[in-house]
Amino acid sequence: MKKRVWSIFLSSLMILALLVGCQSGSSGSKSNGKIKLVMWDLFSGGDGDFMKEMINEFNKSQSDIEVETVTLEWAEYYTKLVTAVAAGKGPDIGISHTSKLPEIVDQGLATELDPLADSIKLDWDSYNKNILDATVFDGKHYAVPIDTHPIVFYYNKKHLDAAGLLDENGMPKIESGAKGFSDFMNTLKANDSKLTTFAFPTAGDDPFRLWWALYHQLGGYDVVSDDLTSPQIDKPKAIEAANFMKDLYYKDKVIPLNMEDFYQPFQTGNAATIITGVWATGTFEKTEGLDFGVIPLPTLYNTSATWGDSHTIFLPVQKKEDTEKAQAALQFANFIADHGQIWTRAGHIPSKTTVVESEEFKNLPYRSDYEKAAQQVVFPKQSNKVWPIKDIIIRNLDTIWAEKETPEDAFNKMETEIAELLSK
Repeated sequence: MKKRVWSIFLSSLMILALLVGCQSGSSGSKSNGKIKLVMWDLFSGGDGDFMKEMINEFNKSQSDIEVETVTLEWAEYYTKLVTAVAAGKGPDIGISHTSKLPEIVDQGLATELDPLADSIKLDWDSYNKNILDATVFDGKHYAVPIDTHPIVFYYNKKHLDAAGLLDENGMPKIESGAKGFSDFMNTLKANDSKLTTFAFPTAGDDPFRLWWALYHQLGGYDVVSDDLTSPQIDKPKAIEAANFMKDLYYKDKVIPLNMEDFYQPFQTGNAATIITGVWATGTFEKTEGLDFGVIPLPTLYNTSATWGDSHTIFLPVQKKEDTEKAQAALQFANFIADHGQIWTRAGHIPSKTTVVESEEFKNLPYRSDYEKAAQQVVFPKQSNKVWPIKDIIIRNLDTIWAEKETPEDAFNKMETEIAELLSK
């Protein structure tokens, strides 16, 4: 036991050492009359490029504040961030997914924003209410959402047209209901058996996201009770959604099993459809010769609903409060949300209704075709165990897709595991 405690202690010291290195000794200092702010982020690839562009725009837009960002590896980001903030060595500005925010708020690591928002006249009403509400805890704002990124439905126009499933406006002709969706997929398959009808994985996050969407389209309630103390899975609806997806794999056989890279067949024009997050838009539109369309996830049941998450900007608590720096940081966060027309080039849906209604946004291809999905995102309950609960759900759903467990057994096990987790 002593060895384990000593090992944990050493690991913590190593993490803190890395964190101090990441800060580069410039957190929130004032230089040449400017307020210097350091942000930690987890953005790589295109997301990282667009975020840097917005930071540069902010720095050029005024002469009082300068923001620099440190990009951490995704796998290590939250561990380093939480450890640093708890030790009083965190950045001035942090990025959090909405789904991770309950954990950060519960640990007392995020600054309440309302007094600061009033002082800089931040207008919360300019934000999409569905996106914003997921960042509000006990009536208090703890983060500025900059987007939402739901799963959506992409389709290859050439393949749909060949099967008679494309209308005159370039939209897919899908009859209503779950049967209509199945018939649509089976028609595509019958028209070209060599084509990948529906590019989609057989395990992991993506099947979970689709199951979450269909479960809530059926009217299923959150898997955790309102008081966050016990599971409350609506098993009949959970089973129905899982069985529908299982049929796509094994009965209709419109999804090839165990696809290692499900983007590749769609990107190369060898798949008719794919369901994934809006973040794929930037990749697909840069693919030469790919004539595709995209719409919100089709409504197969009673209610329009989809899975989604959001990136938010929050202000980590500081060892020593500095109102001037905090106001500057919040001004920066609001600026980033105001310039969502840059961020949406990565595919994300901006959090501000003013951006979505702007001509600049409307003139972008594809985005306007799926921006309504922002209203359909069903965020999880604000439990500080959202991520471990998701891991439990994914692990048990994977046994269904692999035909190792029946849906009934899988959801019984899922319920037991969630109950054990919440009891700790």
